[in-house]
Amino acid sequence: MKRIFALTALIGTIGLVAVLCLVGVSLSAGKSSAAVEVPVKGKVTMVDIGARKCIPCKMMIPIMEELEKEYGATGKAAIIFIDVWENRNEGERFGIRVIPTQIFYGKDGREFSRHEGFMEKKEIVSVLEKLGVK
Repeated sequence: MKRIFALTALIGTIGLVAVLCLVGVSLSAGKSSAAVEVPVKGKVTMVDIGARKCIPCKMMIPIMEELEKEYGATGKAAIIFIDVWENRNEGERFGIRVIPTQIFYGKDGREFSRHEGFMEKKEIVSVLEKLGVK
């Protein structure tokens, strides 16, 4: 009986750790939300919420860097990365269930769309274009 209880507790702990890694509850290459208002007022905003040590999130880093150069640095759109492992309250703030998650906001500040998981650059560009960014 003690073995069954110990095994059940271990499985529960492993499950909890897995959920916490996937959910933004205890978990934020671009700007950090601590320094930037999200969404940026009057500007199309793309936020990638993840963690620098998460594998699919690491795959997003070069894409985010390119987007920051092409859109953020030119003022066409705000491109923001939030590491939810470093900024623990941000996952709950944005209602994150899985990382990475990309959230797109229109110039009016309203959420336009959201995507969970790795997102290719061409898909991101497509959403930005739907929001009027050239």
